[in-house]
Amino acid sequence: MATARAASAIADPVGPGGPTLDPARLSELAGRLQARCIAAGLTVGTAESCTGGLVASAITTVPGSSAYFLGAIVSYADRIKVELLDVPAATLDGHGAVSAQVARAMAEGARSRLGVDFAVAVTGVAGPDGGTAAKPVGLTYVAVAGPGGVDARRFQWSGDRVTNQYASAEACLELLLDRVLEPDADAAVRQTSPAG
Repeated sequence: MATARAASAIADPVGPGGPTLDPARLSELAGRLQARCIAAGLTVGTAESCTGGLVASAITTVPGSSAYFLGAIVSYADRIKVELLDVPAATLDGHGAVSAQVARAMAEGARSRLGVDFAVAVTGVAGPDGGTAAKPVGLTYVAVAGPGGVDARRFQWSGDRVTNQYASAEACLELLLDRVLEPDADAAVRQTSPAG
């Protein structure tokens, strides 16, 4: 199993004025991701909970995405996280579905199950219900698993349900781009199989 990278400290960014609903931004990020992945021969997959497939939809809206995007698992229920993404039940019980630990496990499971170079995962509380004092509405974790390990980020959005979902999808695409643009991404992929 891949380890968490040293540089994967959990961030807590919230933009000024909160998140915005911007489908054009998702398309722009997906286009950049596609160009980089195809040029480098990299493959990508997704594991989504709170976004319900929005990241995969943004990616596949760009013509030609089949050249690098292999698939997605929408794991809304905890049982699906366990059965299809191999998230340990103990991790879910110990940390809850909305946690950095589960996001990391989802990303690793997607990378292994889909046989891709990079997999992004997202889990959160989109709202308007479901929040608690410890895990309020808008709390979201995004993780990317790749040959160099797993990065995870924490976000606290302040929009409505759909806006929070779009902000989470944007964060997924941005973190994926960060990883595939790393100078050593190509070499690492050549030396490490997707199954890790």
